[in-house]
Amino acid sequence: MKIGIVCPYSWDVPGGVQFHIRDLAEHLIGRGHEVSVLAPADDDTPLPPYVVSAGRAVPVPYNGSVARLNFGILSAARVRRWLHDGSFDVIHIHEPSSPSLGLLTCWAAQGPMVATFHTSNPRSKAMIAAYALLQHALEKISARIAVSEYARRTLVEHLGGDAVVIPNGVDVDFFAKAEPQAAWQSELTRGTTAGDGPAAGGTIGFIGRIDEPRKGLPVLMRALPKILAERPGTRLLVAGRGDRKEALENLPRQMHARVEFLGMVSDEDKARLLRSVDLYVAPNTGGESFGIILVEAMSAGAPVLASDLDAFAQVLDHGQAGELFANEDADALAAAAVRLLGDEARRAELRRRGSAHVRRFDWSTVGADILAVYETVADGAASVAADERTTGLRARLGLD
Repeated sequence: MKIGIVCPYSWDVPGGVQFHIRDLAEHLIGRGHEVSVLAPADDDTPLPPYVVSAGRAVPVPYNGSVARLNFGILSAARVRRWLHDGSFDVIHIHEPSSPSLGLLTCWAAQGPMVATFHTSNPRSKAMIAAYALLQHALEKISARIAVSEYARRTLVEHLGGDAVVIPNGVDVDFFAKAEPQAAWQSELTRGTTAGDGPAAGGTIGFIGRIDEPRKGLPVLMRALPKILAERPGTRLLVAGRGDRKEALENLPRQMHARVEFLGMVSDEDKARLLRSVDLYVAPNTGGESFGIILVEAMSAGAPVLASDLDAFAQVLDHGQAGELFANEDADALAAAAVRLLGDEARRAELRRRGSAHVRRFDWSTVGADILAVYETVADGAASVAADERTTGLRARLGLD
């Protein structure tokens, strides 16, 4: 099958949607399909052979963050050329309602189209106002996918219609088989202490953009002094782009040495980090429709502690595969982290439950579900085309 996938966000700025599209494309290519991804990208960005650049993106405030999007006359021309050259059996558009390549593709494309909705937002006046502009384009979509029940709810409330829920995918074995990094491990992981002494520590991991408040690092930083008061040997590893000075400005100076900033890490190092920590904390405060990092952490065998966002609760099987704390409550985060770091049996239980639960998010399952949607809309389009040819032939023969 020839599959065209449209990425709305800049390929050179990592994010959950880009990772999902990358992994989906590589999974489909591995299954023998021909895949082309159209994405915004700077001219000097190294791209995989299956990615076609639609030109440079511009930063736009979107969904509580800053997204790098691509829109305009030049972008529209590149979309049309990509569609013409691709002759795709099915086109898969991600976030078609965002002001980027997906919406341009909806306007320009003909034939079977699938759309995936990632965003989870409260109903907004801006979205209601934009509906008239979006309606014609969205009516051309043959099938809709939402990555979670909360993304589906956003779609229903904002735009009408419905969607099948297919979660984001993860290569579970990639994370499960990663080698831990000794420098990131604590005495708990190495088994040199029972973990319940007054000086015992443990390693907490956080991965996310430091300068994006909704990722929740400020909440974790507010919790850290109380964690260190109970477990002074605790270390926090922070991976992600942003200003470390800004992150540390409200933390007492004598505690700065307990925080290590790793900057941007490769996929391999992310997997090693998640395999090395005693506890992964996701303190995100909102704007999340899924929580791919939770799936990655569970795949690596890390016990997970996350804010009780609806989407996070669903990914963590409502507290069965990972623990939850009250959103934005630094005291609740600290209390839960101290308890978990001191309870080896509970952490082992979360590892077992998380490792079992996460298999439903593996690409072997998710990819097959997405491919089934492709085949359904492609077969439906072929059937409609055949009916139209038959009707036309009967009319020309005077049989109707």
